[in-house]
Amino acid sequence: MDQHGNVQRIGGVNEKGEGFFDVCQRRGLAGQAVIIPKTNMRNLMLRADLIAACREGKFSIYAVERVDEALELLTGVEAGEADDRNEYPPTSVNGLAQARLRKFADAAAVFTARIPRKPS
Repeated sequence: MDQHGNVQRIGGVNEKGEGFFDVCQRRGLAGQAVIIPKTNMRNLMLRADLIAACREGKFSIYAVERVDEALELLTGVEAGEADDRNEYPPTSVNGLAQARLRKFADAAAVFTARIPRKPS
């Protein structure tokens, strides 16, 4: 992904997806999935057994454009959009991350305030 959260194309998308599918198949297919960049969709040339598993609902392939889409798939929680004040909904993934980062910043400020400063 880039610094703006856009998911970028990867090399070997077929081999990577099929490799993960093979591991899942050996361990027992139970609805596992793989997330790929949407820009790689046109490159997919998957094996028949993987396609059949997808049709049967035993395996899934999700194509995403943004990291927030992947976060939502992985957590089942809305990623959240920033409002005009750059605040996220408090129960969203981004809102929870924002709150945690604020706590870290507050703790760092308290810690830094306790450090004696050297005279200039």
